[in-house]
Amino acid sequence: MSHSLRHEVNCSILFTELPLLERPTAVKAAGFDAIEFWWPFAEAVPGDRDVDAFVTAVQDAGVQLVGLNFFAGDMPAGDRGAVSWPARAAEFRDNVDVTVGIGEQLGCRAFNALYGNRVDDATPEQQDELAVESLTTAARAAARIGGTVLLEPVSGAPRYPLLTAADALAVIDRVQFESGVDNLGLLADLYHLAVNGDDVDKVIADHAGRIAHVQIADHPGRNEPGTGELPLERQLADLEARGYAGWVGLEYKPTGASADSFDWLPRERRSA
Repeated sequence: MSHSLRHEVNCSILFTELPLLERPTAVKAAGFDAIEFWWPFAEAVPGDRDVDAFVTAVQDAGVQLVGLNFFAGDMPAGDRGAVSWPARAAEFRDNVDVTVGIGEQLGCRAFNALYGNRVDDATPEQQDELAVESLTTAARAAARIGGTVLLEPVSGAPRYPLLTAADALAVIDRVQFESGVDNLGLLADLYHLAVNGDDVDKVIADHAGRIAHVQIADHPGRNEPGTGELPLERQLADLEARGYAGWVGLEYKPTGASADSFDWLPRERRSA
């Protein structure tokens, strides 16, 4: 079963053998026209020179940035977002305008807000209340440029509370109810959902209209499609049949060199 959805490459997990600013050009050389990034800087508010260098690298590569994460803390150390993290809430707020500003310069309209792990110095209720405020701030900023804020269930992080599509949609519903913003969408990472035991086919059947972005990796291993057991081609075809016309982000760990990890996708299907 085949689909005609457009694919793009996550430059924070692929081509890590190259310096960050060289990765967009490598993606272009591999035949793709679009990319996404996790937050590409160490700090929530980088200096103008660093931002300019990032923007220029993407522009010079001739690729379209279609997804960008807000600041999420120290991901290698296990942090998974600052949306619901009281100690980092001010950093997140300060980061919102920087992130949306990069999106404005590069034509990116999808911004992924990682929810954050549960912490010891606040109750889940306090964290969830903060998350509503943070996501409202982010959504209002993104709305100024016609952007969407994405929320995703994540696997492999024991203290991350959003495990299923229903978990994320419940947060989105609460934010919409309490603040009236309507530009929040579900990021359906088919790998994370499968690992967490969600019924991915049911998620697609029930919520395709609320899915604003899709990412894939195979399971087990989180490597390229074809290395595991997930029915990714069929699920993407099902998504497309139900009206999803957005991007499919390749967010996997390549088993070898990144440039050699795209054999599963014919070259004529890589460009938009």
